[in-house]
Amino acid sequence: MTFQAGIATFAGAFIFPFLIRLCWGKMVESWGAIGGWVAAGFIVGTMWTFNHGVGAITQSGGAWIDMAWAAGIGLFAASIFSGDDFGKGIVNYIFAIIGGILGGFILSCFL
Repeated sequence: MTFQAGIATFAGAFIFPFLIRLCWGKMVESWGAIGGWVAAGFIVGTMWTFNHGVGAITQSGGAWIDMAWAAGIGLFAASIFSGDDFGKGIVNYIFAIIGGILGGFILSCFL
């Protein structure tokens, strides 16, 4: 992977959890449960298009890294740096890892 591809991959992986942390909760507060569905479609759909469609994230090698990994690691780090409880964050982190593994497995079933 080139240096430029590494920077683009890092930026794409950073923007996804940043948008989740910035927008998702406010959309749910404003619009209730439907706001969560709108946030899921808007944030995840837009970032998937940016990362995979436009090509911000460069996949190298045989392993696929699902966007759930980027979201899990980014949200966990943001929680820790903002002073949230480590124990609560680690549970979400574990579920993000499980989601990433599950997403990768399902994707491998199609290939």
